[in-house]
Amino acid sequence: MNRVLFAASECVPFVKTGGLADVCGSLPKEFNKEYWDVRVVLPNYSCIPQHFREKFEYVTHFYMSTGSYVRDKYVGVLKYEYDGITFYFIDNEEYFTCFHPYGNIRYDLEKFCFFDKAVLSMLPLIDFRPDIIHCHDWQTGMIPVYLKNEFAGDMFFWNIKSIMTIHNLKFQGVWDIKTIKGLTGLPDALFTADKLECNKSANLLKGGLVYCDYITTVSETYANEIQDPYLGEGLDGLLFARHMDMQGIVNGIDYSIFNPASDFKINTRYTVSDFRKKKWKNKTALQEELRLDVDKNKFMIAMVSRLTDQKGLDLINYAFDRIMDDFTQFVIIGTGDQRYEDTMRYFEWKYPGKVSAQICYADDLSHKLYAAADAYLMPSRFEPCGLSQLISLKYGTVPIVRETGGLKDTVEPYNEFENTGLGFSFQNFNGDDMLYVINYAKKIYFEKKRDWNKIVERGMQKDYSWKISGQKYEEVYNYLMGNF
Repeated sequence: MNRVLFAASECVPFVKTGGLADVCGSLPKEFNKEYWDVRVVLPNYSCIPQHFREKFEYVTHFYMSTGSYVRDKYVGVLKYEYDGITFYFIDNEEYFTCFHPYGNIRYDLEKFCFFDKAVLSMLPLIDFRPDIIHCHDWQTGMIPVYLKNEFAGDMFFWNIKSIMTIHNLKFQGVWDIKTIKGLTGLPDALFTADKLECNKSANLLKGGLVYCDYITTVSETYANEIQDPYLGEGLDGLLFARHMDMQGIVNGIDYSIFNPASDFKINTRYTVSDFRKKKWKNKTALQEELRLDVDKNKFMIAMVSRLTDQKGLDLINYAFDRIMDDFTQFVIIGTGDQRYEDTMRYFEWKYPGKVSAQICYADDLSHKLYAAADAYLMPSRFEPCGLSQLISLKYGTVPIVRETGGLKDTVEPYNEFENTGLGFSFQNFNGDDMLYVINYAKKIYFEKKRDWNKIVERGMQKDYSWKISGQKYEEVYNYLMGNF
């Protein structure tokens, strides 16, 4: 039996702020349980819903120091089985009592350094020795560092391999060296330019990338982009040096949750065989709910997004008045920077009956929007993988994206001469280029409806399930364990 432990700061259904939680909740279920024992460990946050927490079982506890700043802290280990997967929860009320898994960065650094050492320290006590520890983002970056240093002398940990998956390189866990020494107990020798030091600070993600045995990220294009200074966030040299031990694997989506044929959150369920007759009913129902002009022939553009520069909101702001016309509606769901929240509210006021700005996180409403809209706009400055375009494909909502990261890897652009492609794309991060492609998509929608429906059909038939991604991770695990 091959044993793998996922270590992460968040995981569905317990706690989620982004796509990282979807990966850690969905991917472990895809492995064949005859050959793979995949388990997950995360902090026991007080914000985990009570109906889960009351079912957690006590396993063990111990006391642990990490550095001169963190002495003799309680570590509880709890366990819970969900969907056939065993989940462990590291318990410490001082660190994990919170309304949100992240907050003050200095405090986050301390609690995740504590978490990382606790993950390794618990393993001999819970009768589980993984062959591979799969670490996710900077919050788990110290696990490979501890594994190859402080824990290297213990035979129990010999030959345990580690993988670091980069979900978003922009977030790295950076603070001054003196503080990180005090939080981790690591010696001076590790805080050099070839190890944890970066621009005269300590960098937890960099430590993980230096000491792990393999690196993955969430799309092939993003794996290449982060080896270049433009998107390398200061670590492009290290990632280029390790490119032979790195690959991009596109995230999947859980079709038991995102499937218009079985989604009870939408008004009218439909499949690839009957979307032409049924999908529009979701549009008119949502138009009524959001007080938009009710007309199934309007071209409805959707966005479910954080309202930030990274997501291309500056491009939308620049081109919005030219996107809108008598035949177009625009619905956006999300929160983010105050200026963009206010701008979208302004556009809703300016274009009554045409624009709806839902400045909130609304899961049920987002399902309705995926089913209702004709096109899904995603003009990101950078996008490591992106899940929204994969969801929109399944719901027959044609993606319009910028060619970056996972968007480039998953949305094949429409070719009207060969009648191929899954959506529309533009290359340069430029508002005029985005506007041109939106207008081109409108032209196909209104003037070549049969071709448009073929794009929808191909998108709905595309398989971006976790099964495909799981097979690729399985290959990486077998490679690291020498199973050929």
